[in-house]
Amino acid sequence: MKVITFTDGGARGNPGPAAIGVIIKDEDGHTIDSYGEYLGEQTNNFAEYSALISALKRAKELGATEVESVLDSELVTKQMQGFYKVREASLQKLFIQAYNAAAQFKKVKYRHTLRENNKEADAEVNKILDKKNLPD
Repeated sequence: MKVITFTDGGARGNPGPAAIGVIIKDEDGHTIDSYGEYLGEQTNNFAEYSALISALKRAKELGATEVESVLDSELVTKQMQGFYKVREASLQKLFIQAYNAAAQFKKVKYRHTLRENNKEADAEVNKILDKKNLPD
């Protein structure tokens, strides 16, 4: 089974209060799962990686064998594709977690998209941060 994950991570302030948003769809575009999670005080890049890791783990739980990961973080996309080196020590640990989570699938493809094309995942992030009554 192939799924498409749409992930977003955001921090209000960098670092600041952070959250993830994850949307998982089947190949027909039907939403299988959607959720957000509060991360505490983190950087935006930490949140982006955390969203990807969470989505990969959830896709595995749902029985997926292939994943297309759609992210609006160019940095995380390019690092996962092997085009950019992961220089920041805090991100190296997250990269390894994401890499290991992805290794459990037959195939994983990473695709960068613009923020305006990732509105559902972004909405999940903001829903969580708004619940915390945090300023934009």
